[in-house]
Amino acid sequence: MSHTSFDLSKASALRQAAPRARADASPCSACRVRHLTFCQPLDDQELKQLSAIVTTVELVPGDPLFDESEPATHLFNVTAGTMKVYKLLPDGRRQITGFLFAGDFLGLANAETYAYSAEAVTHAALCRFPRKKLEDLLARYPKLESRLLGMASHELAAAQEQMLLLGRKSAKEKIVSFLLTLAERAARRGQTSNPITVPMSRTDIGDYLGLTTETVSRTFTQLKTGGLISLQAGGRVDLRDLVALRNIAEGF
Repeated sequence: MSHTSFDLSKASALRQAAPRARADASPCSACRVRHLTFCQPLDDQELKQLSAIVTTVELVPGDPLFDESEPATHLFNVTAGTMKVYKLLPDGRRQITGFLFAGDFLGLANAETYAYSAEAVTHAALCRFPRKKLEDLLARYPKLESRLLGMASHELAAAQEQMLLLGRKSAKEKIVSFLLTLAERAARRGQTSNPITVPMSRTDIGDYLGLTTETVSRTFTQLKTGGLISLQAGGRVDLRDLVALRNIAEGF
């Protein structure tokens, strides 16, 4: 695990996310990522019902969206930027459990409180839905519920993949697998998959993969020196030898 520690008193003082007004009457009317979101199956009339309960939240890097154990009063759909979700361990260390991009859904909870904390990695925008009102719409529109369940199953698969990364792979295998996963997710969103954008810090990557920041930085340098990747401006990484990278990820 990474040895990053957090000051809980400082974290609690961070400003909370707030909805910010938009000029358009419906937040859904000009959505550029609707094809990626859970509301994709809805027709125009049904979309009006959904847009009636939604507000837009905008965050800057480091802004918290919600904290673990807070009442789970809202659900969220990422429409732009990158978010991270994490849990704080009893000894103060942080385990990042996932990174979320446009189209991803967060805030689902079996209990009445959030099971993890969520924070913006980059400038981010999200649709925010009151939990009870959205549950009512899910009951009214089974196709919406089906879409959301499908997204939840993908989230479970991602969690299982992370368990594999944390359990049995070397540092190099973890980093390479992480980069290839980012490429695959970008391709699914219709974005450029090579070079890829890696917006998270080395510390965030370490807290996700169970590595120290120093190990992450050293491994990136090794991959660069070996000609397998090149580091570009703006946090972009060029995957220069995909065959070799895939072999590393598989442990060959």
